[in-house]
Amino acid sequence: MYRWKSRFAPLCLLAFASAAGAAAPMPPDPGIDGLMQRYDGQVPGAAVLVLKDGQPVFRRGYGLAVVEDGTPVTPATNFRLASVSKQFTAAAILLLAEDGRLSIDDPLKKWLPGLPAVADAMTLRHLLGHTSGLLDYEDLMDPADTRQVHDIDVLHLLEQENRTYFAPGSDYRYSNSGYALLALVVGKASGSDFASFLHQRIFLPLGMHATFAHQDGVDEVPERAYGYSEIDGRWQRTDQSTTSAVLGDGGIYSSLDDLARWDAALYDERLLRRASLRLAFSPATATPEPDVPHYGFGWRINGDMLWHSGESIGFRNVIVRYPKRKLTVIVLSNRNDPEPYPLALAIAKRWLDAKR
Repeated sequence: MYRWKSRFAPLCLLAFASAAGAAAPMPPDPGIDGLMQRYDGQVPGAAVLVLKDGQPVFRRGYGLAVVEDGTPVTPATNFRLASVSKQFTAAAILLLAEDGRLSIDDPLKKWLPGLPAVADAMTLRHLLGHTSGLLDYEDLMDPADTRQVHDIDVLHLLEQENRTYFAPGSDYRYSNSGYALLALVVGKASGSDFASFLHQRIFLPLGMHATFAHQDGVDEVPERAYGYSEIDGRWQRTDQSTTSAVLGDGGIYSSLDDLARWDAALYDERLLRRASLRLAFSPATATPEPDVPHYGFGWRINGDMLWHSGESIGFRNVIVRYPKRKLTVIVLSNRNDPEPYPLALAIAKRWLDAKR
């Protein structure tokens, strides 16, 4: 039976009550409002949250969640997180390791035996840290096929390819394929399915009641933002692509208010044990990427900063955490441009520059 840490649930709810505060709107902040000016008005928008010492010091929506009917963005608006989802996939694997259902050093083929011989040396650890060498599934898709692929389709594509970018563990290459396969491993090891496991073991215990690994026809995302791209000077809805149904690498929808609960859980053991958090937040591999000297498990690591961005058709998001300063900045947007990472850094700078 799963170890649901109900003894931490009251702490979680109290922490969120503290973190999210009352629903009353916060006063304007000219500095942040100026940075977010492009998102304001009758355009696809953004939501911004700043948490300091567990308290929201800024929490506001800008622009529109649904352009067609003028629905505004609020702190409760749910955005497709895209690759920000990877931290939840990694957490699911770590929870199953704590349960004794798997080891992060298990051979990948223990769980997905249909993979070809080239995967013999791959482990779950390689997938978590992007050192598997797995081919990018998007490069294997038939461009003439407009149907959406799912995590299981990613597996079937890779089962036909007895080649990799490099030998497992010998190099780093960011891999959506790896995280799609990890979602399938979560399903196999838990005896459930990925979306249900996240719901029962992460979202419900933490009070993230509006967060889903979204599946059309299975769940409904409340207060949903739809994605848009600026095309020929007009904002056009570009909410879904052929890869939008893959869950493990980017299929979670969430809001500022629910992500405040998630952030609070990363400071204590209400969800994951200290040893698991250390694994997630410690360098698993060095990377050649700008601003990312190292990658952990679902987190990019730059000195004392933990962060991850997420980009999919019509959405661009980022979460930036400075655990030693108890500072987190989250920017979620339902548009293809601009990249919010520089905005999050600029917003964080005010608190980082303040006296310790």
